[in-house]
Amino acid sequence: MHAVDPTSDIVGEVVSGCLMTRARRISRVLTNIYDQELRGYGLNASQFSMLILIAKLGGASRAEIGRANFQDRTTLTRNLVPLLKEGWIEELPTEGGRSRPVIISDTGKKLLDSAGPAWRQAQRKATRLVGKNGAKAIIDIAQSLPRER
Repeated sequence: MHAVDPTSDIVGEVVSGCLMTRARRISRVLTNIYDQELRGYGLNASQFSMLILIAKLGGASRAEIGRANFQDRTTLTRNLVPLLKEGWIEELPTEGGRSRPVIISDTGKKLLDSAGPAWRQAQRKATRLVGKNGAKAIIDIAQSLPRER
């Protein structure tokens, strides 16, 4: 196997300005900040984010949650399993319909309330890292994304 010539056009182009690789690196660093702060509550950043989304939606099908979070069905199911197992969310039974709404449970609501200060601390750390302008840019970009794929 031969290493890619570091002077090739694509390597130089990607190394100097690829948005995807930069966004993924930023995401990993920021996620780590939130993971560290939330660890004491038995959840990680992606679980916290999913709980917030489900609470915001106030009862939504798996398909609606997946669309809102830009996740395919398999990824969403994998992410929901631990939340269901811990009792932080519930799937409500329906009569005759196939789509069972997912809601945040009382246990999940209490968890979010108790983990709030840890999230706020992570938010402060993340904002210090990217700066106020960087934080605003991230929020603005996220809010401008299409609502559904």
